[in-house]
Amino acid sequence: MEHQQSGSSEGTSEMGRTQTPLICGLPDDIALSCLARIPRKYHAALRCVSKKWRDLVGSEEWYSYRRKHNLDETWIYALCQDKCDQIHCYVLDPSSSRKSWKLIQGIPPRILKRKGMGIEVLGKKIYLLGGCGWCEDASDEVYCYDASTNCWSQAASLSIARCYFACEVLDNKIYAIGGLGSNLSDPNSWDTYDSHTNSWKSHSDPNLVPEIEDSVVFDGKIYIRCGASSISSHVYAIVYGPLNGSWQHADAVMASGWQGPAVVIDGRLYVLDQSSGTRLMMWRKESKEWVVVKRLCQFLTQPPCRLVAVGKRIFVIGKGLSTVMFDVDENMNIGGMMVGSSISKLTSPDCDVISCKLITL
Repeated sequence: MEHQQSGSSEGTSEMGRTQTPLICGLPDDIALSCLARIPRKYHAALRCVSKKWRDLVGSEEWYSYRRKHNLDETWIYALCQDKCDQIHCYVLDPSSSRKSWKLIQGIPPRILKRKGMGIEVLGKKIYLLGGCGWCEDASDEVYCYDASTNCWSQAASLSIARCYFACEVLDNKIYAIGGLGSNLSDPNSWDTYDSHTNSWKSHSDPNLVPEIEDSVVFDGKIYIRCGASSISSHVYAIVYGPLNGSWQHADAVMASGWQGPAVVIDGRLYVLDQSSGTRLMMWRKESKEWVVVKRLCQFLTQPPCRLVAVGKRIFVIGKGLSTVMFDVDENMNIGGMMVGSSISKLTSPDCDVISCKLITL
């Protein structure tokens, strides 16, 4: 009997430990409602309070609750390469009163020197895909960074090893498109990744070419800007529609004016043309023409630049992570140069920006 009582006491003690409330004296649903309203910049501190708080901040429940109640915040992530060809990842909180880029630690050593990697965001994770090195052919490896836990891990490998390829997200799936690699068995192929099954599926289409210069999701379709081919010297674009599952040639006028990084705001396509100065272009699909929105001051931008959009604000991110931001709607009504604010670049100005992505958490 004494032995049974002892076991019962241990079970009760264990149950008590597992049912420890998030905040003493509050039901967990109320505690979640309180904690989820704490700004994202303090989430790292929340993870240090207790194991239960750490697990909560990294959970799908936390992610879903903040998204459902419009509490989530968008941060910008930039993948860069320094003059020694080493990869670095930085993050920027665009809503902070003291905006500055911060270095993310822990990039897996295997990919620190890789070039031609794809980078894409799915949910709260950044995926770094494929790539190659001076003494390494194209890789099929995929690594991901969970922004909610600040941890790196390895994900399912690509169906085919790739480098210098396009990456986009459409219908909650990652598309790894085209690319190069001596072992690339099908250069007219692309892979799709399903996070629910943690697996890739391979596809093929003769209209897809391996030489890809840029990509963007626009009007629910993936657009790819291709380089000059052996048949034609002009730049052209192809488009993928999920309904028919095939690639077709895009509008020739649209392709001719797509001369730089692109971003979509409220269904409108913007391109940063850096071929002659720096100017922001907009595609008018109704009249099928490119129009100049505004020119950017050449002293503020450090080409080559990348673009991201947070709400109505466009962030132009250049060499050394020099950053200029402006509101598209406000600048539409102002003549002359773009009006905006800037963020100081890194102390190492030789850092080139490979890609910029957003995570809303």
